[in-house]
Amino acid sequence: MLTLDDLLLEQGDFRLSADLTVTRGARVAVMGPSGAGKSTLLAAIAGFLAPARGRILWSGTDITRLAPGARPLSILFQDQNLFPHLSVEQNIGLGLDPKLRLGRAEHTRIEEALAQVGLDGMARRKPAELSGGQQSRVALARTLLRDRPLLLLDEPFAALGPALKAEMLALVATIASAQGTTVLMVSHDPADARSLCPETILVAEGRALPPQPTAPLLDSPPPALRAYLGG
Repeated sequence: MLTLDDLLLEQGDFRLSADLTVTRGARVAVMGPSGAGKSTLLAAIAGFLAPARGRILWSGTDITRLAPGARPLSILFQDQNLFPHLSVEQNIGLGLDPKLRLGRAEHTRIEEALAQVGLDGMARRKPAELSGGQQSRVALARTLLRDRPLLLLDEPFAALGPALKAEMLALVATIASAQGTTVLMVSHDPADARSLCPETILVAEGRALPPQPTAPLLDSPPPALRAYLGG
């Protein structure tokens, strides 16, 4: 499980505290007003921001000072982080070896990941030859090969249309359930949170609150969230 133990994040005048636990295998949305610190929270968990106080633990092991690449997680951003000069196969292969020293076994794993995300036969294409939804699938396939137990989603599908976004969220749910992956997803869309995440961390007024059931929270949101959602 993921534990944020008396965590305090500071950036200039900004402060965010968190003292919470996410159970292993849970799918949890991270919601709150703009500027509340949702992406900042994920950045700290991923290792891109050092906390001013407190600890980050995974399954009881303190990972607070580990480098981002040494943490038991993968993260997907909105821009997908695909390299335009590399093929789909090479972009995915970076999840196995940053120097792309790939043998037969690695190529087989890449083919299996492509099949899992519905991109059979597209290994040789470049990102520019793919649709937005296909590019999202390539980025997701790369995280699958990294085989990390925690997946952080910082609105990676926000630029997709409603149908494609729903398709990608369903794919994430299927894969996460099959692999027992813990998912934290920053979202501004209540429909996305409802579809993927049974629980939600509310980030507002300088605090990230412990996970609570998504449906009741969105059906009767507290004032800060209600004002943001426009309800």
